[in-house]
Amino acid sequence: MQDLADLLPHVSRLAETAGQAILEIYRQDQIRVRDKADSSPLTEADLAAHHLILRGLQDLTPGLPVLSEESGGIPYPERQQWRQFWLVDPLDGTREFIGRSGQFTVNIALVEAGIPILGVVHAPALGLTYRAVQRLGAYRGDQPIRARPPAQAPLQVVASRSHRGPETEQFLERLRRRYGSLEVKSVGSALKLCLVAEGSAHLYPRFDPTMEWDTAAAHCIVEQAGGSVTDLKGDPLRYNKPDLHNPPFVAAAADAAQLWQELVP
Repeated sequence: MQDLADLLPHVSRLAETAGQAILEIYRQDQIRVRDKADSSPLTEADLAAHHLILRGLQDLTPGLPVLSEESGGIPYPERQQWRQFWLVDPLDGTREFIGRSGQFTVNIALVEAGIPILGVVHAPALGLTYRAVQRLGAYRGDQPIRARPPAQAPLQVVASRSHRGPETEQFLERLRRRYGSLEVKSVGSALKLCLVAEGSAHLYPRFDPTMEWDTAAAHCIVEQAGGSVTDLKGDPLRYNKPDLHNPPFVAAAADAAQLWQELVP
């Protein structure tokens, strides 16, 4: 395995190359969509990015396993032998892609012993790349970022555009009653976590279902920027579980965890 700092630019370029393949399909007049077994949408762009990233990671780190949303059927008895592996969402925010909001991402994480130690989130339609390596900080492009919103700002909360159920609305109402001034921004894909990482939001609550590949790359970025991504007990999310669903979680900027923990039943 290469040094993580040396690996990061290669993974960033791979995510950006996958992003270009996605944009070629995004710019077509019609996007063909079919439903997967779980009724979530699948497009040519998901598959094109998946195959490109899979080949790229196999060339970059031969022999290291890859778990992608589009190859998520690998049984746990096989996966539990993995100490390190790549965890990939080739196109996070497929509904945003179909709706042409621009708020979709390519997510690539390197996971070691359940912890994301390298993460890249690329938003091709926005021309943005967020990246981080354990103990080496987090970046938007080439600029270091910190999960520290301005102290004088009203409470900034980011929420899902496409998946925002009653539990989220109840949580937001509890925040309003407690803190009064509250600004809520609806955003798609892993960009919500990245807004926490760059200090544009204090909190991102997520009570609706997500999968490990939805969060791992951006989780690394939030943590290396000084924030946290924890379940409702305050424990950090972990990866390569028998069940690949994440529990409900809240991403919080630095020193913002105390804003929400006593508001959760």
